[in-house]
Amino acid sequence: MTPPQSKQKPRPPVAPGEGATLGQWLSWLESIHPTEIDLGLDRVLVVLRRLFRKKPTARVITVAGTNGKGSTVATLEALLQAAGRRTGAYTSPHLQNYNERVRIDGLDIDDATLIAAFEKVEAARGSETLTYFEFGTLAAFVALNASGVQDWILEVGLGGRLDAVNVIDADMAIITSIDIDHVAFLGDNREVIGFEKAGILRPGIPAVVADEDPPQSVLQQAAAQKVALVRAGHEYTIQEVVTGSGESTVTLHVEDGAFRLPSGPLPVQSVAAAVMALRSLEPEMDQAAIETALVRVKAPGRFEHLGYKPDLYVDVGHNPHAAKWLSERLQVLKSKSQKVHAVYAALEDKDVEGVVHAMTSVVDQWYLAGLDVPRGLGSETLWARLESAPLLHTSTHDTVLDAIAAAKAGAVTEDIIIVFGSFFTVAEARRLLL
Repeated sequence: MTPPQSKQKPRPPVAPGEGATLGQWLSWLESIHPTEIDLGLDRVLVVLRRLFRKKPTARVITVAGTNGKGSTVATLEALLQAAGRRTGAYTSPHLQNYNERVRIDGLDIDDATLIAAFEKVEAARGSETLTYFEFGTLAAFVALNASGVQDWILEVGLGGRLDAVNVIDADMAIITSIDIDHVAFLGDNREVIGFEKAGILRPGIPAVVADEDPPQSVLQQAAAQKVALVRAGHEYTIQEVVTGSGESTVTLHVEDGAFRLPSGPLPVQSVAAAVMALRSLEPEMDQAAIETALVRVKAPGRFEHLGYKPDLYVDVGHNPHAAKWLSERLQVLKSKSQKVHAVYAALEDKDVEGVVHAMTSVVDQWYLAGLDVPRGLGSETLWARLESAPLLHTSTHDTVLDAIAAAKAGAVTEDIIIVFGSFFTVAEARRLLL
């Protein structure tokens, strides 16, 4: 006779005890919720109210968008620090270490401070279930609040309206770009996706929209909430001029003047959006100080230069919109005699065909690599997905490291190698190259 099946739910994993390492905490976080992504604010709000009786006193700037969020956060962080403000930043995902997700005064958070924040969230959580991202977001809020920084710059993880970051009302919002990505969660058209991104807006707050052609859903929500929109192509414009030598100059034009922006490595749309936000937040900061601060801005993994002879760049771009920007950047950079060698590895839920089509005009040789991570595509599967794509010169490699070695062997010193496709792709490259 078969014994009756127990209807008892499995017990949740026990939280790490005193003296646990950051690695132990992160492993535990991966096991506490049945799904990786579970959009919605109800559970997070319950725990937030236990952690904070009222909204933190810091000024909150929330950044949403399909691409360019990390660059915008990094730029605004540097500008606010140059204005004499103490800043905290929360971004995701990380490249090498989880600590990169939380920066206090420009420095990655240390293990002890992060663990202390995890302990406080766990104590407040009770029986509420939180995803890895939700738990980490609340811990970031705890750490930023304890640090006493004056400005919180928060990057939305996915979408905006239902993202855990959105449980705290923004004092300023920035929407960087709106395009197709994360279709399973956000929808398959720009109007629906725009509605989700615009969920970070709040009645009467200022907001910057860096997309020159935003969906009507964004404009309608802004109008309904009487949001003072600062729009690319309206309140400000960007002019990029490419000289005969391949150099480019970028100028941000505003009603009362113009700013010279760096021509790289960050997307000028992100840099410009950060400048426009700063002008609202810190109107007394002068032009010279802004331009000086912009020259120093860096964001790991964003068209980051990591090798010479041949020049080697890495970029976390993983969708067609990002690939189009990357293609344009390479087109400006390369001379007629140079070849571009592309190492590409991606996750299974990405539009790999669209990415490759966006890059085809500038890439001379492809090196398709496998990613041995959750949702990672093997090189042969990636190649099969690209069967209809116009790839003339292509090889497949088991790992990103193997593909980089092949690209270096196939390139001459004057060529360019670009390694891109996801945060995981760039993380592997950085581990090798740094």
